Amino acid sequence: MRREVLLERFFTALISGDRPGSRALVDECLHADVSAEKVISRLFWPTMEHVENLHRGDNLSDMAHHYAVRLLRMLADQMQLRLTQGPRRDRKVLILCGPDETNELAAQMAADIIEADGYDIYFAGGGVANDEVVAQLSNLQADVMCIFGGSPTIVPFTRQLIDQLHEMAICPAMQVVVGGGIFNRAQGLAEEIGADLWAAEPEELVKLMAAHPEQRMANDQRTVGRRRRVKAA
Repeated sequence: MRREVLLERFFTALISGDRPGSRALVDECLHADVSAEKVISRLFWPTMEHVENLHRGDNLSDMAHHYAVRLLRMLADQMQLRLTQGPRRDRKVLILCGPDETNELAAQMAADIIEADGYDIYFAGGGVANDEVVAQLSNLQADVMCIFGGSPTIVPFTRQLIDQLHEMAICPAMQVVVGGGIFNRAQGLAEEIGADLWAAEPEELVKLMAAHPEQRMANDQRTVGRRRRVKAA
């Protein structure tokens, strides 16, 4: 019950643009010895999802939505400095997302949590052309490509990107990970586009990446590009 009350107080402070009030609630958590990781995953993340769901359903004004997203971005920036950095894993992760600000915020929180777990993060955000993504993955020799906080508009581009990577044999051992945004709302979409792992939120994502670094979708399970390849054959 205490967490529910805290979430409600935090939500109210965010949508009203109450910067001191929002910071004070985060300080309450830190003074109660709640780790920065938990503040991000148990306070920031569910509040962001609640704000986005209300706004998408026309139950929250643009002003309140803007207040909340911008305050959360500020607080997430500050909390990243408090994250405990784990031993390095020597694995490179390129993180992409949808084009709007909420997608970027979701992906930023995921990037911060994943980096603290020992990965080397390259956070590109949204709005990057597929050709540039392919070139960067090749240059980095990335171990993981993570698309977190996707919007419906990026799904066709994501399908094309994954198909292109496989056809060109770019980083053939690379793991494709997705989550958040449209991938949470559209059941089965992650499998359909050929993702190797998918998670609803950053904390779950980190656990899955650590537990299943070798998991890959089998070629006969992938639906990306299948129709075009059959036609070509």
